[in-house]
Amino acid sequence: MFPGAIPLFIVSLTVFIAYVVFGICGFGSTLIAVPLMAHFFPLKVVIPVIVLVDCVASVRQGLRLHTGMNKPELLAMLPFILAGMLIGAWILVKTPGNILLPLLGVFVTAYGLYYALRHESVFRVARWTAAPIGLFAGAISSLFGMAGPFYVMYLVGRGSTPDQIRATMPVIFSFTTIGRIALFAVIGLITQDVLVMAALLTPVMLLGVWCGNRWHARFTRANVVRAIGAVLTLSGASLLLRAI
Repeated sequence: MFPGAIPLFIVSLTVFIAYVVFGICGFGSTLIAVPLMAHFFPLKVVIPVIVLVDCVASVRQGLRLHTGMNKPELLAMLPFILAGMLIGAWILVKTPGNILLPLLGVFVTAYGLYYALRHESVFRVARWTAAPIGLFAGAISSLFGMAGPFYVMYLVGRGSTPDQIRATMPVIFSFTTIGRIALFAVIGLITQDVLVMAALLTPVMLLGVWCGNRWHARFTRANVVRAIGAVLTLSGASLLLRAI
């Protein structure tokens, strides 16, 4: 299962950069890590590995920043997120990898273009949208491990400040990653190889989060989001080419 030295270095560098972004923005780690790691491993390996690594990062960041979170909006979405996770886990197990990979490519490319080209306009959403957004985000969380932008969209639409978003996102991820670990363990996706790889990548993740927290004030969120968009567009397009 494990690649050679050069691919392993690339995967480690990818995880480091992904968690620097997570330390700066409060989200974005799986958006960067999953599509690039999918070049070297099947998604049914990549997703559980990143979920395990994300659990440590999210709990650590959540404990550090939780006092600034938007608790009412978190509680409104949480039951629907958990229900959506069950749907996504079922799809992940039942769908062949040769179908999942191009789907991930389309999904990531669309995300990348949206983030690279979008303006900072804000639109309001009603509280009832916690249900459809939470269900969809929960399903995408289990299926591709990259639901962060949907949570951000809801929180921004409900009037959350950037600091509230940065504090709330790790708390959401703490709940969702623990839930996904339990789901993946039940359905047999947490294998010995997955555990070993997650253990190897955890120190890289911790270094990335530490750097992101230290560099947080040096970068504007808008610039980081545009950079995420560029990376996602390229990585999504490469996944599509590989699937073809």
